[in-house]
Amino acid sequence: MNDPIFGEPIYAYCRAQAIADGVLIDVTDAAREAGFRLPVAVTAGVWATCVAWEADEAGQDERGRLWDVLWLARLATRKAKDLGEVDYSLRVEQASGRVEHFTLRLAIGPGDDGEPVLTILYPGED
Repeated sequence: MNDPIFGEPIYAYCRAQAIADGVLIDVTDAAREAGFRLPVAVTAGVWATCVAWEADEAGQDERGRLWDVLWLARLATRKAKDLGEVDYSLRVEQASGRVEHFTLRLAIGPGDDGEPVLTILYPGED
């Protein structure tokens, strides 16, 4: 796209590249089980604090933690007034046993080909 003021973009970073680089983690298959119809990805930051879990730590696993992130996002969509994004709260037990509360954002935006896609991120991430 040639912008009349700024000209051609020098570089564009697409969603597929972000997934390949690990900046985004594609969770579409699990999201479909939670009722989402669009592709869904979570940021590496959300994955690290809300989903990642060491296999030898009893009581939880990544699949269950991801389900919590997705299911609460799904419930938040029912209350959303802004169709572009919705914030929701998540309570996460960490390996230390400490419980942390996070605010996550479910945002809809264009994918690499202009199709609608969903991203779960922290409100300060972009």
